[in-house]
Amino acid sequence: MIRVLLVDDQPLIRSGFRALLDLEDDIEVVDEAADGSEGLALIKEHLPDVALIDIQMPLVDGIEATRRIAADPALAGVHVVILTNYGMDEYVLDALRAGAAGFLVKDIVPDDLLHAVRVAARGDALLAPSITRKLINRYVSQPLPTAAGTGLEELTSREREAVALVAHGLSNDEIADRMVISPLTAKTHVNRAMTKLHARDRAQLVVLAYESGLVAPRNH
Repeated sequence: MIRVLLVDDQPLIRSGFRALLDLEDDIEVVDEAADGSEGLALIKEHLPDVALIDIQMPLVDGIEATRRIAADPALAGVHVVILTNYGMDEYVLDALRAGAAGFLVKDIVPDDLLHAVRVAARGDALLAPSITRKLINRYVSQPLPTAAGTGLEELTSREREAVALVAHGLSNDEIADRMVISPLTAKTHVNRAMTKLHARDRAQLVVLAYESGLVAPRNH
């Protein structure tokens, strides 16, 4: 059973998401909160598999809530999915850097919401190639300064190659094809890179790849 906690200051959004999620046999909404402060308290209490958190809320916003969750070892099993009204808005990259597993637009179709919750609960990549391309395009238009001391020097050459391919939006199967290795080996390279770079998930791995200069933004 996938345990989900909803944090959003709009009651209609919470009730709509809850009604949809509760229809599924493998998903349970354990609680809901109307602001980030209450949400953090309930997350610590329930330890859900997935926390769906609105990016803009009173008291504690979604970015700060995500940052606090990522910093708490007791909440390492909680996968944060940010909810936003605007898709690739100015706050999304901040949320990903703070530790979010990915983000969803609130007008998402039901099937995509259910898929995203299941993917996030597994700890797999939540960012589909189309979303990753939006990240890349954002870096093309507004590149960030190269970050120092990212830990890339600890990666093997094959791990660095795998991370670069993740940053270009490739799935594990596609990485395996490109590197001429098995999908399991590709997944191993990605997972080891995540561990060495202290990235919670592929979303942060993409951000690190661009911030570190491993992958350079470019127009296609």
